[in-house]
Amino acid sequence: MNRLWLHLTLGFALVTLVGTLTVALLTNVRADATFRGYLAQSQVAESGVLERLAAHYAAQGAWVGAEALLTIPHGSGMGQGMGQGMGQGAMLRSSLVLADADGRIVADPAGLAGRPTLNASERTEALPILVAGRTVGYLLARAPGNSALPAAAQRFLDTLNRSLWTAGLVAGGVSLALGLFIARGLAAPLGRLATGARRIAQGHLAERVQGGGPAEVQTVATAFNEMAAALEAGEAQRRQMVADIAHELRTPLTVIQGNLRAILDEVYPLSTAEVATIYEATLGLRRLVDDLRTLSLAEAGRLDMQPQPVAVAPLLAREVALFADLASAEGVTLQMDAPPDLPAVLADPERLAQVLHNLVSNALRHTPAGGAVTLQAQHVAAQVRFTVADTGVGIAAADLPHVFERFYRVDRGRSREAGGSGLGLAITSQIIRLHSGTIGVTSTAGQGAHFWFTLPVAPVSSYGSQELAQA
Repeated sequence: MNRLWLHLTLGFALVTLVGTLTVALLTNVRADATFRGYLAQSQVAESGVLERLAAHYAAQGAWVGAEALLTIPHGSGMGQGMGQGMGQGAMLRSSLVLADADGRIVADPAGLAGRPTLNASERTEALPILVAGRTVGYLLARAPGNSALPAAAQRFLDTLNRSLWTAGLVAGGVSLALGLFIARGLAAPLGRLATGARRIAQGHLAERVQGGGPAEVQTVATAFNEMAAALEAGEAQRRQMVADIAHELRTPLTVIQGNLRAILDEVYPLSTAEVATIYEATLGLRRLVDDLRTLSLAEAGRLDMQPQPVAVAPLLAREVALFADLASAEGVTLQMDAPPDLPAVLADPERLAQVLHNLVSNALRHTPAGGAVTLQAQHVAAQVRFTVADTGVGIAAADLPHVFERFYRVDRGRSREAGGSGLGLAITSQIIRLHSGTIGVTSTAGQGAHFWFTLPVAPVSSYGSQELAQA
């Protein structure tokens, strides 16, 4: 069965088995060697060898001839019990290493040490030889690894080994049970994620999954929920966009249909004035379709762009001159505030003019007579910041996050003819994004609004002494 929890459980089982076997084998070998060493040390301690070696050193003042003393007489204490299995004095003699007070080996009949001095571990394990309270040497006893042990000692060692294996099996069983529990705990959140993904695929965009498990799994669950929320918001936005488009198309189509019906019913005469009314409605419909196409291309990153160095001050002056008559007719002061030595920006001149046109026309539309609209520009780091500031009615705080959305109108009481299609600011935002710039708005209701955007400064090498685009 190809399940994650099963794979994890088998993995835990394999690791537990290998670990238990390794620990048991190493412990078995170490326990055997340690126990044999303990028996050898006990035999030496009770055999009188230490006393004879101490007497020899006290008499000679050196270890010359001490190798002949490395035996245990038959019948001494532990020697009797050990002699049956370990081979009396000759066997023990070949298992002893004598070293002086500095750890230098002076007698090693069987070559057990394999080096001229004892290491720190061997010196700790060895029995000290004392003369007048002073350590004059060390005696290291090593029991042969293949020698037979007395029956009681062998039973003790077998019991110890069985206890070690039993403890290993119990620990392995507990580890396996815990591994199964942990594996199921790890797999459960992933199963919930899979179920949630299938629900999302079936169209249940409100589906969310519960977190749980390790931090990494919780992070995946959080990302999944964020993705689901984004999909749900996108679907809601799509439905709202379809409804908005249908609403926006309904008005001009209603005008066209109503006027044509009236002409067919001879309510209105077939005159140039009536045809002009229908024609105006078709123009509005065409503008709406063009705006929708421009916005869709911009959002897809397929809007035709030809970036080049654009002079800022002449561009703002051109916009002021373009709207001067309309501002004068509305009783609004239109002015610019930009130093003449601003660096050129890297932008498509036609698209940049479209952005300014949208922002200035919006500012004039929402600024009452006696107010002012100002086009500003300033050099900030490697960018130029443009601002269109007005002294109009301003924007409520609740509306600020939505001003760049499709079909959003701050003044919902305005008609499409008076307030536009509701796509201008959305198009403006996308155009600035395609220029690698940023856009935003600050406003306080009743105190005007400041729409701003930034564009990167064009590299000097890209225009040099060439004539800059004036948009």
